[in-house]
Amino acid sequence: TFLLVEYGIETTNDATLKRINRGHTYSDTVDAVERTAARGILTGGHVIVGLPGEMRTDVVKQAGMLSRLPLNTLKIHQLQVIRGTSMAEEYEKNPSAFQIVDVEGYMDWVIDYVEHLRADIVLDRFVSQSPKSLLIAPEWGVKNYEFTARLRTRMKERGTYQGKYYQE
Repeated sequence: TFLLVEYGIETTNDATLKRINRGHTYSDTVDAVERTAARGILTGGHVIVGLPGEMRTDVVKQAGMLSRLPLNTLKIHQLQVIRGTSMAEEYEKNPSAFQIVDVEGYMDWVIDYVEHLRADIVLDRFVSQSPKSLLIAPEWGVKNYEFTARLRTRMKERGTYQGKYYQE
């Protein structure tokens, strides 16, 4: 039997977790991941890059923090503003509070992230895809496999790799 437990970490920033109504703290995440891994269960996480109030430097810091956890896998997603949510209402009132980047900008954020991430963490996904009827922003029309191929090319061009700047 294959067993992998994935946690919706979303961010390591407690203020952001509160702002997006996650109902947990980063300390809760650390506890859950460590207790799961201690039982010999493969452990994964999901994070969202580009949450309101978080800068690129926060994302790099987050990669280092998550690298210290016993995570086996990680799924990285771009922020998506979805119709009918409180975030959509906030976006409508104050879009400048959000850093909605294009595909190329997001790719740069992801590269910075993975350069600071432990090299043995398996990256399962980089792009999330919501139905067009629900998605307000961003509207990329890029599938995960397309993004992944472009990401590999860009990383080769930059001469970089996962874990390049990771420090224990």
